[in-house]
Amino acid sequence: MQLNTISPRTKTTKPAAVGRGGKRGKTSGRGGKGQTARAGHKIRPEVRDLIKKLPKRRGHGKNRARTVRTNRIAVSAVNLAALEAAYQAGETVSPASLVAKGIVRRAKGRAPSVKILGTGTLTKALIIKGCALSDAARAALLAKGGSSHD
Repeated sequence: MQLNTISPRTKTTKPAAVGRGGKRGKTSGRGGKGQTARAGHKIRPEVRDLIKKLPKRRGHGKNRARTVRTNRIAVSAVNLAALEAAYQAGETVSPASLVAKGIVRRAKGRAPSVKILGTGTLTKALIIKGCALSDAARAALLAKGGSSHD
C-alpha cells in the first residue's frame, strides 16, 4: 500500500459554480436586482438601528460598568429622633446594633456605613461607635453627656 493508491472514504463535493454559464442563468441564484445582487453587498444589521435609538448614559466614561464603583456601600442616614425612640440611656449605638433594631438595612450582606444627622431632639446620653456624626448631631450628643468613638 502506498499513499498514491489510497482513496478517501468520503467523496469530495465541490460547490456549484454559480454565475459562470450552465444551469444557473440570469441572476444565478442571487434573487432579484439591487443591493443583494451586487458583489460585496452588506445589509445594515437591524439590531444596530435599535441600539442607536437607546439613550446613552452620559458622565460615566465610555464603559459604564467599569467606571462606576459597584462595590461601594452607600451611607445610611439616621436621625437623632430615631435613636431617641429606639435606644435607652447609656446604650451603645453602632451599625450592627442599628441593623439589629431594624433602623437601617443591610447593604450587600453586611452592616452599612452610617451617618447620624441632627434632626430631632436627644434627651439621653448615648455611646456612639463606628458611625459618622454631623456637627449638629455631635453637639446634641455632647450636650446630653454622650460620647462618640469613630
